[in-house]
Amino acid sequence: MTWLEQLAVFGAGIAAGGINTIVGSGTLLTFPVLLAFGLPPVTANVSNTIGLVPGSISGVHGYRRELAGQRDRLVRLGTASLLGGITGAVLLLVLPAGAFKAIVPILIILALVLVVVQPRLAGWVKRRRENDGAPAPAHGGPVLFAAIFATGVYGGYFGAAQGVLLIGLLGVFVHDDIQRLNGVKNALALIVNAVSALIFIVVADVDWRAAVLIALGSIIGGQLGARLGRRMPPVALRAVIVVVGVIAVIRLMAS
Repeated sequence: MTWLEQLAVFGAGIAAGGINTIVGSGTLLTFPVLLAFGLPPVTANVSNTIGLVPGSISGVHGYRRELAGQRDRLVRLGTASLLGGITGAVLLLVLPAGAFKAIVPILIILALVLVVVQPRLAGWVKRRRENDGAPAPAHGGPVLFAAIFATGVYGGYFGAAQGVLLIGLLGVFVHDDIQRLNGVKNALALIVNAVSALIFIVVADVDWRAAVLIALGSIIGGQLGARLGRRMPPVALRAVIVVVGVIAVIRLMAS
């Protein structure tokens, strides 16, 4: 990569780190940038996952106050994320590269739909909370455990909009403050990304220059996201994600 390309990857890492902390879907920024600079899809996905782990740690640290008092919830749901992340990472490595090219455009389109409908999903969750006076399980129950596992499989395989899925599930099944749930979302996404990254480091082909550039940028982005995320206009953020995601789909289908 040229210096300008490296700067672009670093900048994408900053943006992705912030977006992952606030909403999720940062992969829809970094992954297309790596594709544009010539990395094969699987290598780009692996390098991107490794690079975003430091940003996830940074985001979790930024939400440490919201995570206080949620240890039991994190242990239970974190176990589901751990098992799902391992499963998804293994699937990425054992399935042929052609399968990744065929599956990922579908996953990106699904992620983009989730990004677009998230405001309506949030409104539905709010109305559900207002209308449902029945007590809910403190940690969401077995249905949420299974859904978090499935989201972990998705996150270990590709991961775009994993955060959107997680916050939607948590909002439906757990009655708690949305900022506390956002902290849990960040912690669960970190578990999936970290276990996937460990597997990829051992057995996969990694572009370490790209991974390091994304890592450095995502650390900065994670802190910015934790501090400024609540003041960012969500409509503009979703518009950027959708545009970049559509570009990624077009590139994958054309290659």
